[in-house]
Amino acid sequence: MRNKLFALLTILVMAVSLIVGCQTVAKKTEPTTLEINPRSAEAYTIRGAAYYSEGRYDLAIADCNEALEIDPRYAEAYNNRGSVYYSKGQYDLAIADFNKALEINPRYAEAHYNRGTAYCSKGQYDLAIPDFNKALELNPRYVDAYGNRGNAHAEQGQYDQAILDYTKVLELNPKDFEAYTNRAKVYERKGDYDRAILDFTKALELNPTRFDIYNCRGNAYAVKKQYHQAISDYSKALELNPTYAMTYYNRGAVYRIIENYQQSWEDIKEAQKLGYPIPAKFLEDLRKASGRER
Repeated sequence: MRNKLFALLTILVMAVSLIVGCQTVAKKTEPTTLEINPRSAEAYTIRGAAYYSEGRYDLAIADCNEALEIDPRYAEAYNNRGSVYYSKGQYDLAIADFNKALEINPRYAEAHYNRGTAYCSKGQYDLAIPDFNKALELNPRYVDAYGNRGNAHAEQGQYDQAILDYTKVLELNPKDFEAYTNRAKVYERKGDYDRAILDFTKALELNPTRFDIYNCRGNAYAVKKQYHQAISDYSKALELNPTYAMTYYNRGAVYRIIENYQQSWEDIKEAQKLGYPIPAKFLEDLRKASGRER
């Protein structure tokens, strides 16, 4: 899934960063919001967001609890606590909090988006999609909601709908690396390798250090029997990450196809050394084709 979650938390963390920065410069000559008003639900929520951004999840939850003790109908605190539970992998607790936030404020786009994301993490895509739909109804420019709805459609095999969503992401943000990558993978599933290669290429223009995308594009070239382009991409992936075992296997398989058995064996041995499980049938075929044991 996309990792651009919980917009409200980001805004709150920015606010806290400004507060902390001012305190540091002024050597704490100015009181914090909590010092001025220890009964401020908003202040606890803001501090909780700061704890969240630091990975201090238990403290973040404690501050959200304090905020809700002060104001039991503070939807933002439920949303933020749900976000923390989500990050801890406690999806049911997260969904319960997003439910509560939406009970208080049914037009809370971020809570719909967050609940949809939590449903996706549970594999409940049929529940996730309506939440993304609602988030987009409330905010038609919610880029991440299009992206995650596209992911949900893709997981359900609804490839055309997924492509439409990824395309909308790219209309709103032409530099969205994930949208190009995800759309490319859906094109692959549809057997449209030409479009997949175009999208992988655009993704690599945006992020040329992603070795895994070179591997993906190499696979697409291999399926199209463009073996030298595939080998070039596999080699680039291994230049960026010499421990990427899968790519040694992939390159070794292509070398076998073009009857470069020496190089094929070298790549297969490297993949084995790194712990990649080579299919027994592949090894048997390589032995027969090359006329050697290893």
